[in-house]
Parts: sequence; C-alpha cells; structure tokens
Amino acid sequence: MPALLVTLCTLVLAALMATPGASASTRGPRKVQQTTEGQATPTAQTSSAQCSNHDRPPAPIDTSEEPKPGQTTPPPLPVPAEPVGGTRMGECGLVFPTGAKTAMPGNVTAASWVLADLTTGDVIAAKDPHARERPASLIKALLGVVVIRNLRLDEVVVGTQADADQEGTKVGIGPGGQYTVRQLLFALLMRSGNDAAHALAVKLGGVDEALEKMNSLAEELGALDTRAATPSGLDGPGMSTSAYDLSLVFRAAMKHREFAEAVATRTIDFPGYGNKPAFKVNNDNRLLGKYQGFLGGKTGFTDDARHTYLGAAERDGHRLAVVLLRGELNPDPLPNQASQLLDYGFALLKEKSEPVGKLVDKAPEAQPKPEGGLETDNPAESDPANTNASSVTADADRSAFGNYGVPLVALAGVAILGAAVMWLRNQRAKAARKARMAANNS
Repeated sequence: MPALLVTLCTLVLAALMATPGASASTRGPRKVQQTTEGQATPTAQTSSAQCSNHDRPPAPIDTSEEPKPGQTTPPPLPVPAEPVGGTRMGECGLVFPTGAKTAMPGNVTAASWVLADLTTGDVIAAKDPHARERPASLIKALLGVVVIRNLRLDEVVVGTQADADQEGTKVGIGPGGQYTVRQLLFALLMRSGNDAAHALAVKLGGVDEALEKMNSLAEELGALDTRAATPSGLDGPGMSTSAYDLSLVFRAAMKHREFAEAVATRTIDFPGYGNKPAFKVNNDNRLLGKYQGFLGGKTGFTDDARHTYLGAAERDGHRLAVVLLRGELNPDPLPNQASQLLDYGFALLKEKSEPVGKLVDKAPEAQPKPEGGLETDNPAESDPANTNASSVTADADRSAFGNYGVPLVALAGVAILGAAVMWLRNQRAKAARKARMAANNS
C-alpha cells in the first residue's frame, strides 16, 4: 500500500506540472526568434498605433486644408482594430520577407511604400504600409474607377469656365469645348488634368456626389485609411490615404481594360475649344517606354503630400505594382525609386520569398481575422519583455500530458482518497483480528 501511495503522489505531481500555466510563472518571457544570420525575425510586436501618422497625415504646411467658412474639418478616420491585409501590415518601418537574400535598394527615401503582386494580391515588401499620408493626384485612380463604373465612355461633356479655373495641372479644357468621357478619362490619367477631374466630377452629379462615390468605393475595396477630399487630389480638409490603400485601388483599377489602356498610352489627340485647335496630350510618366515591361502608372505632387507615385510592370509572368508616398526629388526622383523597388520586388519573387501581407478583395468585415491579431496599443503591454504569464499559449505549455493535466489531478486525488479509505479499513481489520487472537489465547 505505501508503494501505491508513492506512485499516486508521483502521478499528482506530474499532472500538476502538466497543467497549463503551472510553470508559466517561473518561465521567462518569450524572446524574439533569431534567424541564421543572427538578425531578429520580423514580428508584429509593433502595432500601427505606435507608428507615426497612425490616424492622420502629418500636419499641413499651408492653408489648403483649412475648411471653408461655416464648415469644420472632419475627424480622422477610425483605425481598424486589426491591420487590413494581415498582422505584418500593422508594423512600422521596413516590412520585408524573413531570410530574404536580395538586398534592399539604398536610395529609396519615400516615407511609405508597398510592393504587391497585382495577380495574386501578395504584398512582397513594404514600409509603413498603413501610415496615413496624402495621395496628391494618385487619388485620380480612384476617380477613374468610379468614372468607368458609372459613365459611358462615349458620353459627351461640355467644358465650363469652372473646369478651366481649376488650380494646378490642367490638360486644357475650355468653355464650350466638347469632350467624350473617354477623352477626359485619358487626360485625367495621362496628364493628371485637374480640369478633367472637375469636369468628370460634375458629370457624375457634382463634386460632392463624386466624392461620395469615391469614398464609398474606397470603403468597398477595404481601403479604410482613405478619404478623398477633392476629386483631383488637391489637398483639402480630411484628405487621407495610405500606400496599402492605393495598392488596393490600383489593383482594382488595372482590372478595367479602359484604365489599363489609359495609363499605358503615350499620346492622344485632344479637342480644342472656341478658336483653339485640337492638340496632343502626352503621358507624363517617365518610366513608360523606359522600364522593362512597364504597364503604366500615375504621378502626383502637392505641397503637403510632397511627391507621390504608383506604377506597375510585368516580368516572368508576374505583374508587380509599387506605390510610394511622401517622397522628395533628392537624392533620387520617385520614378527612379520606383524602378529600384520594382527590381527588388522581381528579385524577391524570383527567389520565392514568402509574402508579408495580402491585398484584400473587399471590405475587411468579410475577411478572416489575421492570425495573431494586432498587438495592444499600450507599448508596455505590447513589449514582449512585459508579457504576462497568462498570455502564454496552451501549445507552448503542453507537456507529455497534453491538455489533460487538470483532469489527471482530479482523478489522482480521488484515487488517493479511495486508497486511503481502503488502507484505514485494512488497518482496522488487522487490529480487530489481533484483539480476537489475544482474547482466545487468554
């Protein structure tokens, strides 16, 4: 019987050790895994809440975003609880594949960028993908999709003085001029005409109606960092986007034959007006016809947004897109930075590196929750050195007893109690026999 008790006690101790959390309090916090090169494996320990420009773009440098009299600046867009596109899309700084052999180009200075496969939706690499920035004329890609969805390309639009009076880059629309939607769409995307953007917005039902359609489309695509404040991309109150969002928009746009044709066209004939004759409109994208397999793209600039760029190229069966936001001309113009990133992306694809995220196909409500989730907004809680023992997962705490530690403890306790009762009864029986034998002898 003592041997049985010893065995049962041993079982209890083993079961206690197997119980999840029993040893967690004595175990140190998890450490970041190390790669074979000795570099820390990228993780999602840093949430987008800790990134700069978490909920809004940097402060403007001019008065372009001041609301009109009687109006107020809209509040920042809500930040999703989970980063759209996967956990790593919530990281700050460079987001690159673990163990990738291809070196990052050194002259890329844009504040935020994303490299993505247009066919699969895989995000190949990125930098601050959900940092909120201003799009400048890249928002015209969103307007272009709205136009294609809502207007017939052969519809005629009559130019107005309001079109001609638009600020910034203009293609040359004049009062009384007659233009097809197709001609305006091509001028919008090839030459970034703000007058074409205004004329198309009016054709869509007015500027406010056009903006409502643009923002509704952004939400439909899952571009939750994006709010168009103007149809052209000129800075306005509440204007916001991200490199990730514009990658979603660009991918959706390139699925439309009309859009893909427009950004790849080098020159078109454009109607004149009044006494002004027709003229040529040229594409202002510097990589068109120069970068191998270039499919087209869009350029942008405002004082607050700084230089912005998006473009795509096809090589070895892959259609790779790049979006860059808040860049400068020095030391390297954004088209050059884009070409370096495209080269980098194609090299990563060639070595079959694992993607770091995904371009979603629709709003995130219909998307599965990213595995692991977004870390807490509290830096102390998100720091692995401060991880509470209760956050350790069951998989990490399992022993040979699996998940059965608690039931084993209960079972062993019952067994010990039963054995103790049986032992006491046995001892009493022995004592009774001894008493009877003593009485008989006497």
